[in-house]
Amino acid sequence: MKIEILGMGCPKCRKLYENAKKAVEKKGVQAEVLKIDDINKITEYGILSTPAIAIDGKIKASGRIPEPGEIEKWIE
Repeated sequence: MKIEILGMGCPKCRKLYENAKKAVEKKGVQAEVLKIDDINKITEYGILSTPAIAIDGKIKASGRIPEPGEIEKWIE
């Protein structure tokens, strides 16, 4: 599983990255959690508001910080 946190490194982006890592650890799944700060890659996803989270190439949330529990549901 590949989880991408899309954003330019703002505090909200860092918080979403931490929440994703917590969700992965709690679920005990094998997942690669990546920070994507390349504006070209972000625009390829069509993101208008950061932070955003993509799981296996599909955007799950944009412009907000999902809690670890919400992310856990997406990675089940």
